[in-house]
Amino acid sequence: MRNILLSTFFLIAAFACNSDYVSERRDIVFLNRRDFILSDTSIKVKPAFISLPAGAVYPQGWIKDWATAAANGITGHLDEWSVTYGMAWKGVGFEATGADPETGTGWPLEQCSYWLDGAVRLAYILNDSALIRKVTGRLDLVVNGVLNGGKSFVYWQDDMDFKNGYFNNWAHSHMGRALVAYYEATGDSRILEALIKVYSYFDVQPVPHHVSGRVSGCNNIDPMLAVYELSGNRTVLDAILRIAGDEVTKETVNRWNHDDFDSGHGVITYENLRIPAMMYPVTNQSELLSATHNYLNWLDKNHLLPYDIASSEEFVAGIGSTRNTETCNVACSGWTYQQLLEITGEGKWGDRIEKVFFNAGPAPVARDYQTMSYYQSPNRIEDLMPSETPGHPGEGSYNFNHTGHDVLCCVGNLNRVIPNYVMHLWMGTADNGLAATLYGPSAVNTVVGEGIPVKITSDTHYPFEETVRMTVEPAKICTFPLYLRIPEWCRNPEITVNDEPVSINKKHGFLKIDRKWKKGDRINLNFPMHVEVKDGRETPYPRIEYFVKGSSAHRVLAKETRVNSPYRTILYGPLLFALPVKDIRPDEQSPDAKWNYALISRNENDIEVEHSAMPAVWSWQIEDAPVKLKAKAGTFDWKPTHILPLPEDEVSVNENVDITLVPYGCTKFRISMFPVAKK
Repeated sequence: MRNILLSTFFLIAAFACNSDYVSERRDIVFLNRRDFILSDTSIKVKPAFISLPAGAVYPQGWIKDWATAAANGITGHLDEWSVTYGMAWKGVGFEATGADPETGTGWPLEQCSYWLDGAVRLAYILNDSALIRKVTGRLDLVVNGVLNGGKSFVYWQDDMDFKNGYFNNWAHSHMGRALVAYYEATGDSRILEALIKVYSYFDVQPVPHHVSGRVSGCNNIDPMLAVYELSGNRTVLDAILRIAGDEVTKETVNRWNHDDFDSGHGVITYENLRIPAMMYPVTNQSELLSATHNYLNWLDKNHLLPYDIASSEEFVAGIGSTRNTETCNVACSGWTYQQLLEITGEGKWGDRIEKVFFNAGPAPVARDYQTMSYYQSPNRIEDLMPSETPGHPGEGSYNFNHTGHDVLCCVGNLNRVIPNYVMHLWMGTADNGLAATLYGPSAVNTVVGEGIPVKITSDTHYPFEETVRMTVEPAKICTFPLYLRIPEWCRNPEITVNDEPVSINKKHGFLKIDRKWKKGDRINLNFPMHVEVKDGRETPYPRIEYFVKGSSAHRVLAKETRVNSPYRTILYGPLLFALPVKDIRPDEQSPDAKWNYALISRNENDIEVEHSAMPAVWSWQIEDAPVKLKAKAGTFDWKPTHILPLPEDEVSVNENVDITLVPYGCTKFRISMFPVAKK
């Protein structure tokens, strides 16, 4: 009955196109989803948090500056710069790498669906009318194609072989995510109708154990779960449960729970490993959740780089200062951590999302958001580190240009990074309240309780300052719970409501404040940051064919088995810090750059923190960094090689100097995994 009433409302509302009406429809979609999740007995484990639609949270301050740059740059113009992004999903053949020239299916569908998913979210977040028209025009082709007889999102093909058409199956799941975002942002019932039609009989693939380079369709489960929560369609749920009970899925889950993992393709790893956990709420099978956790623990132990993403030179590549991270994985890792945050309510996943977003997010994209690169690495010095290009995608994968590389997946996925973070700064809760799950300058406009409108503004420069100032403005005096994430790295958080201290009794990393709220109530959160110095050692590449004999075997370091060089990293709150090597442009460093230092500083007492004012417009400039660190270092004759990018042991230093470090995200050339000076 709820869905019938909702459809009727949307039909009437379709005649009104003003933003207030769109906001109202968005609120109704959220309330219906929340209420269904809480009341439906098929959802056996209620998620802690429920996503708000794109547009409910609006970025302000430095995040708005960055989001606007994306809309004016790659996100807003990618279809004008690449035929793949200009033509994919239009239902016609075209000439592009990996495309079937007769049908337009294949690789471009994957790449373009990434862009459409990120762009539709950013369009409604910024209420950017030009971007809304551009992106929805493309998505409406898919919706109309399905409603006019198409059997899948690849609406112009009646005989799609999704079991063997790997990229088509993979792309299908990402188009599903884009359409879910489109529906939630607009409340247009035709979009939901198309999603239900396709996913009512879609042949979902089980979760494979091996992720060695071939994509699967199991990640269609991601949008399917959203469709079930938005519609209550039992056929969609039955398909999800069928995959959870499939023998292949059960064997995979059993292997992961017994520490049997695959050093596989990085993007496929992050996209697939979360799927068991996502099926946990509708099955209450704890082994599904633990399988995902085990896989992530293994990744962290063996492949994690300092910005909280695994290395991935297509395949996961161990720990090292010149190991690369594919830009796709900036989006993939953050989305996986986000799903675990929603399911478990554990604040540690919010910490990880922030670390990815603040550090790895800006590094591979130019400050004006006009160009980007396929890979980033913790240390980058022109022509020296990294000195070799991985076999895939090959030459040019460190270069910055409009599309990053002729292999176009990363430039598509890049567009998801900012909107996914903004959307999840705030989330709904299972007890009809709100949660500040991430932090940054923003405003949320949504509903609590039985539909009472509320606006909360976060005035802050976080993470470049320690204080977040919130103002609560409900439409009328009302009681609802408000959850505030307390970062794990913060030793002594302080929170006040209307200048009255609040006792910090947190559960799973969140403080709950349940009270009667009135317009103008003020919350101050102070998260004192401290310097953290971490030591570690590089590890060899995995001993798999891809690195030993395969397409990346020509990288000399991949053959080395005795890699064990020490390194030191420095963090301040959620920010990774680096020695900035000044750049003239993202692909050209200053000729007088100096970087031959080993760190002497061994703990936070050896490092001085310097704060300065935030610039009027934020663009990740080195000189504008509002937080800088002064560390003690020593010069030495550092000559990086293919197989020894870092010295193999602690080094003796010559002249002792103070060096100035800036947030990693401000740099294009840098040292963030430092050689270590002898005591």
